[in-house]
Amino acid sequence: MSVLSPSVELGTYRDRHFHGPVEEQERLLRHSTTLYVGNLSFYTTEGQIHELFSMCGDIKRIVMGLDRFKKTPCGFCFVEYYTRADAESCMRYVNGTRLDDRLVRTDWDVGFQEGRQYGRGRGGGQ
Repeated sequence: MSVLSPSVELGTYRDRHFHGPVEEQERLLRHSTTLYVGNLSFYTTEGQIHELFSMCGDIKRIVMGLDRFKKTPCGFCFVEYYTRADAESCMRYVNGTRLDDRLVRTDWDVGFQEGRQYGRGRGGGQ
């Protein structure tokens, strides 16, 4: 039996560069207050993200995803809440909503670490 309600189950997103056993990654995801946010427009601002995501609770920080070469936004970010309950609310109510004519996708993340804000694609983007 799952501890999480169906709307906040762990999704399919996993950081392929996570160093450690899968079990540790799963444990961190189940207790995380950080969300990976994907499918953002390259023109979406941190202010717009804050306005939408703060409807679910107090935000500790937002880290915008950047093209590692150009240092311009590349369609993702990390949103960290102070509490798991606020992050769960975001997963329930913000995932799938429209922002800048894009359907926002949220998923659990183990927690932001420096360097992860840069896109990992060949061209430097997502």
